[in-house]
Amino acid sequence: MERITWNQYFMAQSYLLKSRSTCQRLAVGAVVVRDKRMIAGGYNGSVSGGVHCIDEGCYVVGGHCVRTIHAEMNALLQCAKFGVATDGAEIYVTHFPCVHCTKSIIQAGIKAIYYSEDYKNDPYAIELLQQAGVRTKKVPIESDPIYFEHQQLMNKLMSKLESYEDPDLEELKQEVDHLFQLTEKR
Repeated sequence: MERITWNQYFMAQSYLLKSRSTCQRLAVGAVVVRDKRMIAGGYNGSVSGGVHCIDEGCYVVGGHCVRTIHAEMNALLQCAKFGVATDGAEIYVTHFPCVHCTKSIIQAGIKAIYYSEDYKNDPYAIELLQQAGVRTKKVPIESDPIYFEHQQLMNKLMSKLESYEDPDLEELKQEVDHLFQLTEKR
């Protein structure tokens, strides 16, 4: 089995964090990394102990959900809360940061932003990043090589089982096909 790249590894971690998001408008995950080590992670959600968008809907003012703390901010605040230095670190984010998160990332001393998906990439945020010398790189998430191996193994097993006459076999085959179709859509 071939190992995934560092960029794919950390981007996958940001997608895992994204799955904890409580905002219905856009789920985002972020991982702060220094020296190939994750030092903090965050996802967009409400203030600790507060009402969540998934429970009562988004609280939208001026086109933005004001209830939500962005993933990048949550990751940076986690560093601040636990006294972890961010100067010279990198951040992996599922989506291009908004202008407010961009300013915080610059102020925190982050030297590079890796993001997977464009999202209303603000021209001023891009200008600020260029002025500050913060590198940006789009890193689209790739198919998980482990997932691909699992799919191949499952297909081999299903092919071997087809020689048996079992009425439940067709139902199992459909379940396997459905499982991999769902995973591919994510």
